[in-house]
Amino acid sequence: MELFGADGETIGEVLVFAEDGYLAWLEVCSWSEDTFTLNDAHRMLCPCDR
Repeated sequence: MELFGADGETIGEVLVFAEDGYLAWLEVCSWSEDTFTLNDAHRMLCPCDR
């Protein structure tokens, strides 16, 4: 899933890896020098949960 900044530009992504139908790994990637945590990604993907 892509993460979008305030200007609508893609600034990162969340990668989900599954093994045998179960979550095996979750990774949050930044495409800039900024870093994101899983909580940051959640706020970007679900702004209504704030």
